[in-house]
Amino acid sequence: MKCLVVLAHPQTSSLCHYLGDETIKHLTSKGYDVEVLDLYKQCFDPVLNLQERESYYKETFDVSSVASDIEQLKNAESLVLIFPTWWFGFPAILKGWFDRVWAPGHAYDHADDLGAIKPRLHNLKEVKVVTMLGSPWWVDKFVLWQPVKRILRIALLGACTKNCRFTMLSLYKSEDVSKERAKQFVEKIKTTF
Repeated sequence: MKCLVVLAHPQTSSLCHYLGDETIKHLTSKGYDVEVLDLYKQCFDPVLNLQERESYYKETFDVSSVASDIEQLKNAESLVLIFPTWWFGFPAILKGWFDRVWAPGHAYDHADDLGAIKPRLHNLKEVKVVTMLGSPWWVDKFVLWQPVKRILRIALLGACTKNCRFTMLSLYKSEDVSKERAKQFVEKIKTTF
């Protein structure tokens, strides 16, 4: 299965990169054909530019700055997102990747009446997420109702895919994680993915 791993953390020595490396090793051992997109290493520009925005509702979206990124997404059968959750949301660089790469005419089509959009990512069969949060689990789940999970599952995948499996693993209280707890989380990734 062609797998695109999208990594979004600026520090290569971070827990996020460690979990990313371990996830990539595991997926490769399972036979996935893995391609890694490190958004910070690539210096991905998260800002939707004027030409892209002005082309949003035109017949053709301006892909001149993101054509290769869009092709990566469209070719993926499996998408793995590895990122920290900051302020109960996506890092800006990952949000910008969604804004610019999950584009009309590629990830979805606008409805003629501007109603519900129509999915186009038919090749995407599964999305796996690994994220880290500084907060305890109960704040994410009971106070904020898991905003990142809801946006991914309902807004993005619900609008742009059909019958796509979704799995999300969250490491809570990650700012104070021991080596042992990090290893246990890697084992959870291996058993879940």
